[in-house]
Amino acid sequence: MAGESSRTAPKVAVLLGGPSAEREVSLSSGAECAKALRQAGYEVVEIDAGQDLPARLAEVAPDVVFNALHGRWGEDGCVQGVLEWLCIPYTHSGVLASALAMDKTRSKQVYRNAGLPVVDSIIVPTEIARKSHALPPPYVVKPNAEGSSVGIYIVHDGANGPPQIDDKMPSEVMVETYVPGRELTVAVLGDRALGVTDIVTDGWYDYDAKYKAGGSRHVIPADIPDDVAAACLDYALRAHQALGCSGMSRTDFRWDEARGLAGLFLLETNTQPGMTPTSLAPEQAAAVGMDFPALCAWLIEDALCRA
Repeated sequence: MAGESSRTAPKVAVLLGGPSAEREVSLSSGAECAKALRQAGYEVVEIDAGQDLPARLAEVAPDVVFNALHGRWGEDGCVQGVLEWLCIPYTHSGVLASALAMDKTRSKQVYRNAGLPVVDSIIVPTEIARKSHALPPPYVVKPNAEGSSVGIYIVHDGANGPPQIDDKMPSEVMVETYVPGRELTVAVLGDRALGVTDIVTDGWYDYDAKYKAGGSRHVIPADIPDDVAAACLDYALRAHQALGCSGMSRTDFRWDEARGLAGLFLLETNTQPGMTPTSLAPEQAAAVGMDFPALCAWLIEDALCRA
């Protein structure tokens, strides 16, 4: 694509921003993707996605949409449905895969059906989780349908009481058995698992650790046993396929190294992984020889091929 004349370049609308809790991350991802796509030779228009999105798309009349939205509405199948209705090709996963991956309970059931290891969890009313331990500590409380570690509470062994959950949390939350150990992640591009990254932090890999300078360190390839690395690659690709993902996804793991391979568990699959050049998925692409403009161009060409 990059070698073609700009005269034949498809017009790309990059969707960014949006109304979710991850708006600022999406603005950063979208701006970086738009810059990379221009470097790759595409005509690019950036659209801050709001309720006027159908009208904006009609005005711009793109050939393809690069979806750089994160979180609810942009990652849960909603905007994908709008684009399907408007018959505009778009990057990343479709309606069903996006909705399944965003719903942690339903995606876990898909994983189980595919023979993949997951952590035990239950869904409880948030008020109940505030008043008493829904599971024996240690455990984690999180929204069932958010990303970027938004609204994560860890209740450690020996805690005196349940967490003081923020009033902004949804009416129901997921309560999940806590797995000690390391945070690993694998990006999948098409039918290929790219590599394993070990995410090193001083504590939990929360929102600040993900996005603030110095919040985490990424080690790629991860310094882990060969059997664990192979399992991560296999599980991530199988999760991508079982959910019906397209384009790029990223699956996150917890690994209790004291238990060896038996201590490896899938946490979730992100159908709209962070897309700055230093984000986890683009880092893995770079590690296998695909620079950021080439990665963004690959996603556009994949979307056009699936149209």
